[in-house]
Amino acid sequence: MNKGGAGGGSGGGGGPTAAAAAAAAQKQKSLLQRVDADIGNIVDNFSFLVNVARVNDPPVRNSQEAFMMEMRASRMVQAADTLLKLVSELKQTAIFSGFASLNDHVEQRTEEFTEQAEKTECMLSRIGEEAAGSLKELESHYYSSAERTSSLPSYSQETMP
Repeated sequence: MNKGGAGGGSGGGGGPTAAAAAAAAQKQKSLLQRVDADIGNIVDNFSFLVNVARVNDPPVRNSQEAFMMEMRASRMVQAADTLLKLVSELKQTAIFSGFASLNDHVEQRTEEFTEQAEKTECMLSRIGEEAAGSLKELESHYYSSAERTSSLPSYSQETMP
């Protein structure tokens, strides 16, 4: 989808492909940074929750600790949600890049078939010219041969009433 708008009109050989590769590398770097940040966020919040959760203490907690636990749990949920969205984005990117590479392959094959069609047209044209020349030579030989003149019916006075 993006290929048509970004580099479809240039018609250059390597320009759109190089630009697409650079954009893909930049996007991959960005996605990896997001993954690292989200996983780090989940790990930090989980370790804080484990530290705050005291097993041996009485079940009485002050409101500040309860609030901090809820806040950290909420942040973990948000980070997990962000990771799920990132996975969805990666799937879409894989699908669309697959279509882009498929389109590139189709374009390449179309060019190959066009070249093959041009070569075939040239070959057929040459064969047609050779056949026409051979036919002309055979006709001239036939019309100038003695066999032709002797095999023609003669119209004489005898056949006429």
